[in-house]
Amino acid sequence: MSVQGAGRVWRRLDVTLRDLPLGALFLVASFLPGLRGHGTQVGDLPTRPFDALAVVALALECLPLVVRRRWPVVCLALVACGFALDQLYGYHSAAGTALLVALISAGSHLEQRRRTTVVLLSVAYVPLAIALARLGSGGETATGFVTFYLTLALAWGAGAWLRSTRAAEAARRERVAVETRSAERIRIARELHDVVTHHVTAMVVQAEAARYLTAAPERLEQSLTAVSDTGRRALTDLRHLLDLLNPDHGVGPGVGPPETTPARTPAVGRVLTLVEQTRRAGQPVDFTERGPQPASTGGADLVAYRVVQEALTNALKYAHGSRTSVQVQHGEREITVEVSTDGTGSRATAAAGGGGRGLAGLRERVDVLGGDFSAGSDPDGGFTVRARIPADGTS
Repeated sequence: MSVQGAGRVWRRLDVTLRDLPLGALFLVASFLPGLRGHGTQVGDLPTRPFDALAVVALALECLPLVVRRRWPVVCLALVACGFALDQLYGYHSAAGTALLVALISAGSHLEQRRRTTVVLLSVAYVPLAIALARLGSGGETATGFVTFYLTLALAWGAGAWLRSTRAAEAARRERVAVETRSAERIRIARELHDVVTHHVTAMVVQAEAARYLTAAPERLEQSLTAVSDTGRRALTDLRHLLDLLNPDHGVGPGVGPPETTPARTPAVGRVLTLVEQTRRAGQPVDFTERGPQPASTGGADLVAYRVVQEALTNALKYAHGSRTSVQVQHGEREITVEVSTDGTGSRATAAAGGGGRGLAGLRERVDVLGGDFSAGSDPDGGFTVRARIPADGTS
């Protein structure tokens, strides 16, 4: 088994099982001959050899560490009792260090009655210090007891700091998750707007035109075929978008190999399809594409596609019948898109306000990639959308 596999198995174990080795280590270390009588010592009581009561004290100090994260108060209370026996009877075992571990764990994992716990521990320390001072020969001063108390307080403070750090990290992750979900909702809404608005607009325009073609069956058939084709494209694009929302998409026996699976995101090469669809809706469109397409464009090809899609949608909605020009220029490091509609249509000037949400979404898309975007009316009454989109393959 690899180290990573062993780590995953270890993390899946119950927390008490993961804490068991620590308690066992303290217990075994306390019985080592070289460590007997060389552990924590508060007061100046002489060190005495281990007896049956020493085993009880060591068990109280070490074994409760198994539940130090599950029941931190119980662990701390038992370890403190064992530590008191250890010091009052002068065993001075290495297990005394377990009190600091229990304090750190309680400060880190205790959720309720934290102040009450601190007060009770502080009050309990006073009679212990008095008893140790009376049983000793007077060599331990009050400064020594205060210093040891400050050491215990420092251990609790370290645990409290770990707890606050963990809480801050959890809050940060939650904040990131909320922001990620919000950004994803915005992205999905933008994609739905791009897909639905364009296809539905084209279908509406084509259907309205079909009403006046009843005397020309051939043209009526062409118009209805265009509506049907547009509807199928809309369903395909929506299906691809909904597949992205399905967590099981791309997994399972029903998914084909990559070379047979349709692309989920349109590329610049499909701009010509948009142009043809818009032409069938009755919009005269001139299309020009220059330069070879690079092998990798990052997200630039999709953004360029959406720019053309939104501009042609606005042209259909607000300047139907006006001549429209689409120019796509491929460079080594960028894609330049320009879509302009002249002012011959009766409603061409409405384009400036008609695609508000769509144009705002395009501006955000282009800004994310570090490009430039502009959209506005021309002096002759037309409307032009321009975008320069970096295409270095790392976006």
